[in-house]
Amino acid sequence: MTTPAGSGTGFGSVSWWGLSPAVDLQAESHQPQPAVVLSGPPVDPDSQADTEHGTPELNVLLLGSVDGRHLLRTLARAALWPRRRFRFYVLENNMEAVARHMLIFCLALEDPEKMGLQERSETFLEVWGNSLLRPPVAAFFRERDALEAVFRFWAGGEKGPEAFPMSRLWDSRLRHYLGSRYDARRGVSDWDLHMKLHDRGARVIHTSEFRRWRDTGVAFELRDASAYHVPNRTLASGRLLSHRGERVAARGYWGDIVTGPFTAGEITQHNVTELFREMAAWGRPRAAQGDPAQVQGDADGSPEPAAPVPESFAVHFLSLGSALTLHHKSCYKGRFQLLYMACGMVHLLSPELGACVAPGGRLIVELAQFLVDLRQEQLQGFSSRVGELAQAAGFAPQPGARRSQTFDLTQPLEGGTPPSEPLKRPSESQASLLEALVPPTGSQTPKPESLTVPPETNSPIPNF
Repeated sequence: MTTPAGSGTGFGSVSWWGLSPAVDLQAESHQPQPAVVLSGPPVDPDSQADTEHGTPELNVLLLGSVDGRHLLRTLARAALWPRRRFRFYVLENNMEAVARHMLIFCLALEDPEKMGLQERSETFLEVWGNSLLRPPVAAFFRERDALEAVFRFWAGGEKGPEAFPMSRLWDSRLRHYLGSRYDARRGVSDWDLHMKLHDRGARVIHTSEFRRWRDTGVAFELRDASAYHVPNRTLASGRLLSHRGERVAARGYWGDIVTGPFTAGEITQHNVTELFREMAAWGRPRAAQGDPAQVQGDADGSPEPAAPVPESFAVHFLSLGSALTLHHKSCYKGRFQLLYMACGMVHLLSPELGACVAPGGRLIVELAQFLVDLRQEQLQGFSSRVGELAQAAGFAPQPGARRSQTFDLTQPLEGGTPPSEPLKRPSESQASLLEALVPPTGSQTPKPESLTVPPETNSPIPNF
């Protein structure tokens, strides 16, 4: 039953997009990001050389990255760094997020002769951030065949829009979230944009684009508005609900309805197009002999050096819920030079998970600064709580960080210093630590006694 002031849980119970900028995972140690950075001494790339190929290898574990943005940015910028082999290990909390990762990589690596750069960029943006799609974009799913149950639903195995009535589901979520404020939703939207997102650094989001997304779920209107009427089934997920005293599974839209997959439309389209242009090298087959010095003809017939062929990369999808058991497998102990954790997965940070990080490795934790339901003191409380979890996992603050919290590894990863009070691990990962901080709208939460993290200022805008 909806409370008069609304539910206060606009970030939902499942994530479809991240809440921080895309990170080049090779460059993050050289440029501050709006995230918590936990680190030991710098890793010598040569110490991680692949003995078979003689090429340094970067192993990255990502928990809750959801939309592939960090992987795509890292691959797109790989040419700026010495050659490396990439091994990405992705762990999500729902199978639909895994399927979305696969779909995103299918788009990014699509043969340019089958799908041009502009079409690929527009398809990506609509699938990534729109509740409704154009029919040609919806037809793209029918060519994919994996994770059978999820993909069959996307492909329209259950016919008609009523199989996933997105517009009605979106409006239902809005009504529940806003409660008595529903009729004033434009004013609520403007307040959240100007007084929260703009103040926290996301200044390029345009008012009309944000209003449209909050009302309809359509973030990127790249064609006439009437073209968007097919529900985006990749945003559907299951959830257990209580019905007449029993727990029943329900498919619906349980994602974010308050922050959005933004920067701004034109800026995001440009950035994604350039990212896919840079990704093109990974989609091209290697030369027969793999010789990067091979020359090829230019358009006018003059020879020019061929672009160096990048090293290989692999994406491994780990079993749902395996974060608590990875350390039991010897192949993962001390394996990862970099561990990334989304803000909705930070409750899984533990000494056991830290044991999977290589000596001198680094951990990045996404902060929650763009969750509009959180007040400034709650954001600071979240950052402080992350610091406690980091200390419990064996890390200590590193001086000199400005918009980020940085920690050095100070003791063996097998053990850790207990936090100031016992930490409970909620059963639902997306809500987790965040839900503990967000009361229903209109209620009061005691202010934390000790705030050790300064407010985030001048932060970059989220995502692409």
